[in-house]
Amino acid sequence: MADQNSPAGETGPPKGIPALKAHIIANKVDVALWGIRILTVLCTIGYVMPLFNNPVSAFYKALLANAATSALRLHQRIPPREISLSREFLARFFLEDSAHYLFYSLIFMNVAPNLLILTPIFLFALLHAASYSLTILDTLGQNSMWVARLLISLVEFQSRNILRAAALAEIVLFPVVALMALFGYCGLLTPFVYYYFVTWRYASRRNPYTRNTFRELRVLAERGAARPQLPRALASALRAAVQLVCRMAPPTEQVHQ
Repeated sequence: MADQNSPAGETGPPKGIPALKAHIIANKVDVALWGIRILTVLCTIGYVMPLFNNPVSAFYKALLANAATSALRLHQRIPPREISLSREFLARFFLEDSAHYLFYSLIFMNVAPNLLILTPIFLFALLHAASYSLTILDTLGQNSMWVARLLISLVEFQSRNILRAAALAEIVLFPVVALMALFGYCGLLTPFVYYYFVTWRYASRRNPYTRNTFRELRVLAERGAARPQLPRALASALRAAVQLVCRMAPPTEQVHQ
């Protein structure tokens, strides 16, 4: 029930620039994450359309921005007082999605730029930045920047497809990295290191999209291999590829622990 002593027409907390300043002071880390995610999006766009920047520089800036975002999220998820070198801490550390993507940035800091590498971090940054942008706009006022609100609503409406696209990019990047290693665009150990990243994403407790996408791809491959018009050699290759990927997957108990 509204306070009877409040002025007429006042229905909630104050809005506008003073409210935004107060929100920033009270939520410094969240606002910093929002800003860095926008920077990730802008750097990715700068890599694709290098109008005002060196595309190679924009590529590595996007990776650095993603690393900063992941480090801040880890700071939120794991307080400094809980950090140690124990086996239990390391196990908990690598269960965090933010740790996965901090590792992701480190993997690709010394490889030749490739748009597919930026695709997952761009999509995650776009989705999370859009979500928090609504909070910022609500602080300014319910009717502020309706065009921006419309664009943000479109992004959030497609959130499931965005997460699936990010998961697909993580998976497709694995054979691409292997080819890059063969042709000298990255180190020979990079595919082996990236394999651990993919297994962590498969076992993620907070984001099942990588695991679900693997299952969808397996069903698609098995259906394709069962088609009678498909050449026998290609069908056998598809089945062998499915069996290989299944053997490389983490144990079931690791995924559901």
